[in-house]
Amino acid sequence: MLVKGTISRVAGPFVTAKNATGLRMYELVRVGEEGIIGEVIGLSGDNAFIQVYEETAGLKPGEPVEGTGRPLSVELGPGLAGCMFDGIQRPLHILQDMAGFFIRRGLTPNALDRGRKWFFQRAVKPWSKVSGGSVLGYVDETPVVKHKVLVPPDVGGVLEYIAPEGEYSVEDVIAELRRDGEKIRLKLIHSWPVRKPRPYKYKIPPDIPLKTGQRVIDTFFPVARGGTVAIPGGFGTGKTVLQHTLAKFADADIAIFVGCGERGNEMAGLIDEISKLKIPGTDYPLMNRTVLIVNTSNMPIAAREASVYTGITIAEYYRDMGYDVLLMADSTSRWAEALREVCGRLEEMPGEEGYPAYLATRLAEFYSRAGRVVTLNGEEGSVTVVGAVSPPGGDFSEPVTQTSLRLIKVFWALDFSLAHRRHFPAINWLRSYSMYLDSMRSWYERQVAPDWVKVREEAMSILREEEELRELIALLGPEVLTETQKLTLEIARMVREYFLRQSAFHPIDSYCPLDKTYHMLRLILKLREKMSIAVEKGVSLAELLKMPIIEEIARMKIIPYDEFKKSIERVEYEVDRLLEKVIGREKG
Repeated sequence: MLVKGTISRVAGPFVTAKNATGLRMYELVRVGEEGIIGEVIGLSGDNAFIQVYEETAGLKPGEPVEGTGRPLSVELGPGLAGCMFDGIQRPLHILQDMAGFFIRRGLTPNALDRGRKWFFQRAVKPWSKVSGGSVLGYVDETPVVKHKVLVPPDVGGVLEYIAPEGEYSVEDVIAELRRDGEKIRLKLIHSWPVRKPRPYKYKIPPDIPLKTGQRVIDTFFPVARGGTVAIPGGFGTGKTVLQHTLAKFADADIAIFVGCGERGNEMAGLIDEISKLKIPGTDYPLMNRTVLIVNTSNMPIAAREASVYTGITIAEYYRDMGYDVLLMADSTSRWAEALREVCGRLEEMPGEEGYPAYLATRLAEFYSRAGRVVTLNGEEGSVTVVGAVSPPGGDFSEPVTQTSLRLIKVFWALDFSLAHRRHFPAINWLRSYSMYLDSMRSWYERQVAPDWVKVREEAMSILREEEELRELIALLGPEVLTETQKLTLEIARMVREYFLRQSAFHPIDSYCPLDKTYHMLRLILKLREKMSIAVEKGVSLAELLKMPIIEEIARMKIIPYDEFKKSIERVEYEVDRLLEKVIGREKG
């Protein structure tokens, strides 16, 4: 590397270098005597404006700035799954071995272990013609992830050599291509610029849901594979717990969690929890399919942007293997705060509430990298993006929330009043929405039940009617309600408490399969139908609510799945029998 300039000004995470005519936009640079990592984000004449991804305390004017000649990139290859990285893909366990608990500046260990050997099984023969995205072979990265060794997207040619089966490190040459007379050596590892989306053939319509096991989501506000979600909510509304639950139970092949400006104790809790959990239905640790990008609130603020791009690039890499990937970013608000600080340091014209005018563009670039696609090798893969938003004071009118709402298709509005009443997930069913319902309707009717949409709409109608009745009670008092309206309030309460409320920490209730979800909701609606008939025939609502069967319906959520089908048949029979008995007694 050659010296490209010298420091002329230091302002927080922002450094100005003079005499930097050789640097280019978004080039990775080394700043100061310690060689701390930065990225060029602006050029003016012979001045370069650099955002530094490490602490800048102690940097002085006159210290050198060195260009690397390459953009900020990540290493992609076997060894990603199960690892924890910081925002610029430095493995945290290696940093701890090198420097202890207090990370020194300028440390740049390799992201992937150079000494570890991987057993490579080739999938193609010599003299085959390959192109970007072609599968050269396989590596068992973890017991649940078969890592497909891909030809980098911008490479192709005739395969002159492919390594035989055996153990190789990530830096061993496992293939050689010939293209236009040039020999290209391929390894188990390659790098990719984080700001450049990885290419694919075309996108597929979002018509298959990403099952989460959360009843309120899967029933009312589902997300499609390859979809985009925003979760805004104030402090204490359960954003982080909800994302942890998704990481555990969503039917994704790979889960990537980006802690962008998260509190250190929350990330430590997540790491501790995930390390103890098993992948549902297996005895393998959840970390075997998880990648953690950790950029806590006490880390340099500029690295928040890098952490988001690092996460989405790794997600696209696994998508190119044909996997369904779930990326969770917590939170995009803290990324936006970092952009606002850099905007101020650059003395750019601010937008609303001091955020940069390009805030919407940056968020759009991020969310646009989600999608279900046909990859370059013809497989199907997806990246589903769930972005948490932390609006100050729970104000959904602030710029980050409003900008996110223009870009995403699913909105899970977390409600402080629900959280205060200990109703979790605290997703407000009147403010939230999903724009994937129509495209996934036929899937639900085929895979779950023909009347799935009807059941869902009836339940939502009851919840909306409850809100209208509450307004009526607030104006005129409960005395004005008819027995039928009181019944609606009781059924709505059952939907809320017996169905929508779900414990993330209960061994059974934390995850609910789709067919159990459907039968639980249908049973409540059937109870409403029977009770409505009874009320019309003169049976008092108070007497109906004393029936023991209601307590059994309340307990359906904690019945193990393998016992549920027998239980639901028995409870349905009891609903019919008891109500007929009550009606007959009233007639007598």
